[in-house]
Amino acid sequence: MLDQAIHQTTMQGMSVTRDQAETRESLQRSLQGVSSRHRGEKIIQGILAACAILSIATTIGIIFILVEQAVEFFVEVNPIDFLFGTKWTALFKNGEFGVIPLVAGTMFISVLAMVIAIPLGLMAAIYLSEYASFRARSILKPALELLAGIPTIVYGYFALTFLTPNVLQKISDQTAPYNVLAGAIAVGVMVLPMVASLSEDAIRAVPKSLREAAYGVGATKLEASTRVVLPAALSGIVSAIILAISRAVGETMIVALATGSRAQLTSDPRQPMQAMTGYIVQVFSGDVVSGSTVYLSLFAVGLLLFVITLLMNIVSHIVVRRFREEYQ
Repeated sequence: MLDQAIHQTTMQGMSVTRDQAETRESLQRSLQGVSSRHRGEKIIQGILAACAILSIATTIGIIFILVEQAVEFFVEVNPIDFLFGTKWTALFKNGEFGVIPLVAGTMFISVLAMVIAIPLGLMAAIYLSEYASFRARSILKPALELLAGIPTIVYGYFALTFLTPNVLQKISDQTAPYNVLAGAIAVGVMVLPMVASLSEDAIRAVPKSLREAAYGVGATKLEASTRVVLPAALSGIVSAIILAISRAVGETMIVALATGSRAQLTSDPRQPMQAMTGYIVQVFSGDVVSGSTVYLSLFAVGLLLFVITLLMNIVSHIVVRRFREEYQ
């Protein structure tokens, strides 16, 4: 009996020892797994940080190149004459570099484009978010956003070969072959999906309770949409509009093809005007000596365009923070 008890006690001790060993091994494997996952997270974090740093470094590099070359340009051309001059004849002998005609052309095209894109985009956004059925929305919204995928050079040729000869010149025989209006219409159609899609997302983010409250006091769907939902989504809508304006200001191929290359000050949209991006395309497509004043003027114009779009983006962020509505 004594031997049997000793044997049983020994076996129990060995079993406990094996269980403890297995527990230690399991704990070590778990710790190794946690450590491996931790290293994996560190690697992913490093890759993401590198991507963020690369994007920032790219932006800094672009700014550095623009500023460096623009400074060389302003050594030869007075900045005051550049910013406030009203005559741009950069490609002529003894040319003048007053950038106002290029800025005026860019802004004229952008304003006319927004006159088209803002009302159409907002009406499309209201319809998609407030009136359209699920089936209609699932068809119309992808079709609308398809416009954003069309290459801008196609819009340019459409404006040049169809809008001008078949529409605008039929309406007014004073319309020039290259004109502001055709380019503005094409740019407006191009940025319309941006206004519509971003505005529709902002409108759909408004809580349903606000709509129900408006219906509860007797408002129609149109009244609820225009007097309750739109003001509640104002920050998102204004941000969408400013981003669309920035996109229109920076558009290149449409204005290069459709609006002409005459840098002039005019209020007649039937006449040609040259935008800043159009001038850049014109010079780069020609034979310009590297380091010449005309070559350096590209960077001065590019820097001014960069500053304009940067200011618009800053205004967009300020508007979003100022008018943002947070709902629980």
